[in-house]
Amino acid sequence: MSTSPRRALIVIDVQNEYVDGRLLIEHPPVEGSLKAIGRAMDAARAHDVPVIVVQNSGPSGSPLFAKGTHAWELHPTVAQRPHDHYMEKRLPSAYTGTDLADWLREHAIDTLAVCGYMTHNCVDSTVKHALHNGTAVEVLHDAIGSVPYENRFGRANAEAIHHAFCVVMQSRFAAVMTTDEWIQVLGGLRQPERDTIFGSNQRALGARVAA
Repeated sequence: MSTSPRRALIVIDVQNEYVDGRLLIEHPPVEGSLKAIGRAMDAARAHDVPVIVVQNSGPSGSPLFAKGTHAWELHPTVAQRPHDHYMEKRLPSAYTGTDLADWLREHAIDTLAVCGYMTHNCVDSTVKHALHNGTAVEVLHDAIGSVPYENRFGRANAEAIHHAFCVVMQSRFAAVMTTDEWIQVLGGLRQPERDTIFGSNQRALGARVAA
């Protein structure tokens, strides 16, 4: 395992529901994010970074993720690759109702790299929970993805949701990067780039004035 920092890669809810089920990932295109997830898992294995696989479970008869159905099953991209720890969850954060915090503590993990689905739901919830637990976070933005929403508040397409959540995560909660950049980090070829709310806001204001 990497010693400084001590990383783990968490692969969240890469299940058939998002690929050929009722909740199809639209942005980034799911075929590309699946390939990125596979590359991340392979790179983690090559660099002795433990891999945690998470599977979301709904009750029997649920319209999404009903346990035991094809939609609930892990996608072959993840199912056919080795992992070091497996968890089943029922709420967005991979910390809630699981042994994730204990497992990370037992293995002296101080940095959690995140991939999987969805950007704005389980990924975002897990990222913020990790930060609140004192864990540094890295997010692989081409290895996650979003769907479109419409409700009484309005409508947002998948690209807008994904982009906005990644911008916010980078502002405070995580170092957001591509899978290729993360692999370079594992190889010691670059460092994660982190930011602040104040810096992110001031650059936005500066860009507005410049325009």
